[in-house]
Amino acid sequence: MAYQNSGKFLKLTKGQKHDILENMAKAMHSFKAYPSDKEVAKAAEALISKHPCLTEPGSQCGWYGWKTSLKFKMGNFRTKLSRSGCEEVAVNSGKRSKNNPESESPHSNIKRARRAEVNYLPNFPKGESAESLEQQRLQIVEEVSKTERSLGLIERLMQSTFALRRKQIVVDNPSQAVKEFLEKWPALRLESQIAAEFHRITNISLKNKFYAELDNHTPRLIAVYRQKAARTGKAAEALRSICSAYDLTDHYDINNRRTVALRALPVYFREDDSVFFKMWNTEELDEPDIADSAVALVSMVNGESSSTVQFDPAGIAIVLEGDIVLRDISRLADAFLLMFGLIYALHLNYPKELTHTFNFIQKVLLGLDDSKPLTPRLLSLKNELLIKE
Repeated sequence: MAYQNSGKFLKLTKGQKHDILENMAKAMHSFKAYPSDKEVAKAAEALISKHPCLTEPGSQCGWYGWKTSLKFKMGNFRTKLSRSGCEEVAVNSGKRSKNNPESESPHSNIKRARRAEVNYLPNFPKGESAESLEQQRLQIVEEVSKTERSLGLIERLMQSTFALRRKQIVVDNPSQAVKEFLEKWPALRLESQIAAEFHRITNISLKNKFYAELDNHTPRLIAVYRQKAARTGKAAEALRSICSAYDLTDHYDINNRRTVALRALPVYFREDDSVFFKMWNTEELDEPDIADSAVALVSMVNGESSSTVQFDPAGIAIVLEGDIVLRDISRLADAFLLMFGLIYALHLNYPKELTHTFNFIQKVLLGLDDSKPLTPRLLSLKNELLIKE
């Protein structure tokens, strides 16, 4: 009120500034333990926008000093949380060994959310220990092995053991083979639990968000593909082939539209998808050749097929580290969705050949903003999708 009447800026005492920074640090940590420089700046800007009396007259933007103070306060706040046992920050605490000063600093490989994960490394539930959660894990293994399994019981046990899985993936054994981990946690081979685990990590409904945004952008995506297919070059030729195959299908079938939207995406980005999309002729081979496949979607066909895109495959299998994790998936969109969910659930890297494609799914379709700027290719396509015709 005094600022509105006189226009004078408020001169804070040391205690008042401490309280403001402390409360802001708590609020910021509730969203993210390790906010980026840009996010801290936004918080500082929001502070003086709401309370202009706190503007710094000597700062060009009016909040630069607040931003610097907030960064230090967030560091101090994480130290307090680490000492109190907060796993997400405690995992990054520690000092370089005095006995081995040449060793790697514990701060050189900070374990933090990389892809907008909300629940990255939660603490164990109150009253639970590693031992008690391990017993629940064994219950899950037993229940999944049953012919008539209780999905409700599996869901409850997977929810309560979530913190144990994250600790095993992020801290204890991050390089563990996918096959070994899924043997310990077989429920992550169930489609329902892949979606549930994604929700536990991001607080986003994988299926609802993925399909809503994909269906929203599909008409414009197909139009963009056709525009590029009319040009010259290898990418244009490949897009023409995909669009020609799509033109022979029922355009009113939403599954066909989803298939062409996703199958043409890496081609549009000029990415090499030959290792990711594989074909398996079940009449010639009992099992697909996937020994060297780190990440792949394998379409099963009955007989020879020269088409680069399968709109009605006999089934699709998801391959991770040379192991078929899921099979008999009926549609490409479902396979993409489950593959993406598994990458988050198992804390895997995106296929290096398809980083643009997977970042498009993450940032544009699912809206998971990791505070990293969009690459020129991604930004260009996003701008194309937002053009109203």
